[in-house]
Amino acid sequence: MKPAELLRLFPLALGTLVVPFDTALNVAFPQVIQAFDLPLPAIQWLIIAYVLTYGSLMLAVGRIGDIWGHARVFRLGLAWSAVALLLCALAPNYGALLFCRFLQGVGAAFVIGCGAALATSLYPEAMRARALGAYGAAFAASSALGPLLGGLLVEAWGWPAGFWIRVPVALCALWLLRALPPPPPRDTPREAFDGWGAALLALGLASLLLAINRASLPLFLLAGAMLGGFIWRSLRVARPILDLGLFRRPGFARLNLASLLVNLAGFGVMLLVPFYLAQVAGLSPMLVGALLASGHGGAMLGAALGGRMGGGRRVALAGSALGGAGLLLIAFWGAGTPPAWLLATLALQGFGIGLFTLAYTDIITATMRREDRGVAGSLTLMVRTLGVVLAASLLTLVFGAFGDFLAGFRAAFLVAGALPLLALALIPRRTA
Repeated sequence: MKPAELLRLFPLALGTLVVPFDTALNVAFPQVIQAFDLPLPAIQWLIIAYVLTYGSLMLAVGRIGDIWGHARVFRLGLAWSAVALLLCALAPNYGALLFCRFLQGVGAAFVIGCGAALATSLYPEAMRARALGAYGAAFAASSALGPLLGGLLVEAWGWPAGFWIRVPVALCALWLLRALPPPPPRDTPREAFDGWGAALLALGLASLLLAINRASLPLFLLAGAMLGGFIWRSLRVARPILDLGLFRRPGFARLNLASLLVNLAGFGVMLLVPFYLAQVAGLSPMLVGALLASGHGGAMLGAALGGRMGGGRRVALAGSALGGAGLLLIAFWGAGTPPAWLLATLALQGFGIGLFTLAYTDIITATMRREDRGVAGSLTLMVRTLGVVLAASLLTLVFGAFGDFLAGFRAAFLVAGALPLLALALIPRRTA
């Protein structure tokens, strides 16, 4: 993709930054606990309030974008996010901060629910994989900036800086996006939005994500009832939020399951590696942030290279294999592992997962109708969110089964490394 073509993506990439830059808040957690005089376990709700919100809304938002225009919904998400981020920075107490995190999650859903679809609309269909690769690389680069800049921001201005620093970014992107060309005129009537289906899906996904996190049987039952209602509703309306017939296509369900496993495995890095780097390796916060950023940097390169290679099954297979290999190598870190080897293995697993994510997103996008690009992008992100929540439960359980830190760390990453290799068998030859 030529530099002039990449410039078309810049306002979109800048606007999307407001979501993945949330990784900067990991550095601010100790200050938040101190500022509001919280017990350590309470900080998890700062993540849950945000992830549950955008995770449960993304598919509905993708459908809204497909109906009313991805650019319009993306701009709305930026404006909403700017207000929510400012409110988070000004929150007077922890309860108010959690409510503002819910508002931030709504804005995030509108931004990332239509981001990938908007990226593909800026280029000819023949450049779809490259557009998704460039967008994925920008997303990974923004995630890498979070831990790198988070420490500097929090040290200089305190925990609110992780929020308010993104307000001018959102407003600048909103101003730049005014130059986007209008969507082509419709030659068919605008399709209806299934509000009841959207409500059932959002409640079902929120209940499921919270049930996984809390290991709560009543919440699992509620999730089953809501999602069952969504399926019943979807089979009876002309244009549901998600066409469930897609899962009857050869390999479609298997590919999504493979992505779930890869994302479950990959989140082990953000979940457990920071504790290794700080407690075992004894590195400074700045070095911890730099090493964590190397994984996102690898993902950025993987997404960009995967886009140039055109995506597809072979890229997905290569990404899954390399990601699993990197995670297995992490399992054998010890007390004296050199920092250069830490960086190399983190970059390898990130590179593999970046390759896989690009290929998976491209295959799903190609499988679904062009009119459903918002739902396609949202589906890939929803599967990723499910993987992240499952990782927080499963890998923590494996790690906690051992009394020794390194033994638990090794066991967790042996499990994590095996999952992308298991996903290799699930990646189908075709999905249509």
